[in-house]
Amino acid sequence: MSHDAHDAHHDHADGGHGSMRDYVIGFLLSVVLTAIPFWLVMARPMSDGAIAALIMAFAAVQMVVHMIYFLHLKGSTEGGWNMTALIFTIIVVVIMMTGSMWVMYHLNTNMMPMPAASDMRQMP
Repeated sequence: MSHDAHDAHHDHADGGHGSMRDYVIGFLLSVVLTAIPFWLVMARPMSDGAIAALIMAFAAVQMVVHMIYFLHLKGSTEGGWNMTALIFTIIVVVIMMTGSMWVMYHLNTNMMPMPAASDMRQMP
């Protein structure tokens, strides 16, 4: 193995792993970013649309936290490939989130109305 390849291997191995401090910070941020949307759904302090928008925002922030603290994606490592992977991930996530919201909205608006429970008791 050449000297340059040996140095590149060590740089890659040392720069790719996080410290215990990074993992703890990532874990605590993940717990907070999960607990707040859970509280929003349970307490309903605002309109349903605002809650849905906030939950999506917290989900996006949590994905960034996971990519930085657990997957160790940074723009300067591996010749920019991590940045390419990050951009691809963002595109896929945006497509999935908007597609899911679009499908759920149209399912909700196009569902056949169900009779109320009181109407069901009066039916023969």
